[in-house]
Amino acid sequence: MSQNHSPMHQFEIQPLIPMHIAGIDVSFTNASLFMVLALLSIVVFISGGVRKRALVPGRWQSMSEATYEFVANMLKDNVGNEGKKYFPFIFTLFLFVLTCNLLGMIPYSFTVTSHIAVTFSLAIVIFIGVTIIGFMRHGTHYFKIFLPDGVPWWMAPLMVFIELMAYLARPITLSVRLAANMMAGHTMLKVIAGFVAGLGLMLGWLPIALLVVLVGFEIFVAVLQAYIFTVLTCVYLNDAVHMH
Repeated sequence: MSQNHSPMHQFEIQPLIPMHIAGIDVSFTNASLFMVLALLSIVVFISGGVRKRALVPGRWQSMSEATYEFVANMLKDNVGNEGKKYFPFIFTLFLFVLTCNLLGMIPYSFTVTSHIAVTFSLAIVIFIGVTIIGFMRHGTHYFKIFLPDGVPWWMAPLMVFIELMAYLARPITLSVRLAANMMAGHTMLKVIAGFVAGLGLMLGWLPIALLVVLVGFEIFVAVLQAYIFTVLTCVYLNDAVHMH
């Protein structure tokens, strides 16, 4: 199988504008391009929805308001009223991940969130931010998060170790879950599309039908993974705000 037809070829990062600063490669790549396109799409979506605020909202305004309410309710359900101050970050995070996921569904595009470097960067920012919030709100009492209430004293060292490892693993699990799901789905689509091209239209009706189903399922996964990523962020934020 040639490199261009490999299912993994779609995940290759390619420099569009080569640049080097002090010997460091800072090229503008296809990943950079689609992250910029994602941000521009978000700006257009939000600004278009609030530009003409009518008493009877149109479709665009209804979609932007529904998205706003969806994220606001998600944050309130998981963090409570104290989470309102963090809404701008959670709202931006959800829209960015969702838009990157959906842009990756366009043929010959690039799925930014299929790369662990991107998802881990988002996850580590969330991890550091949540940890800072926890210490700012609770001080040294935040260390109690590693020792649940009611644990016998003789089990305390083991529980602290387990809770600490689970806490440190948060950015890894958060980033790998998103990247792995997006990469697996797009790889499967590429493989099925190869079957369709190889069998032809006469013999390829079954792969074509399967491909259509998989495209619909992958769109569902793109939305679902953005939701899961944001919900888990809210859960981690709730631990920092309220502890347990």
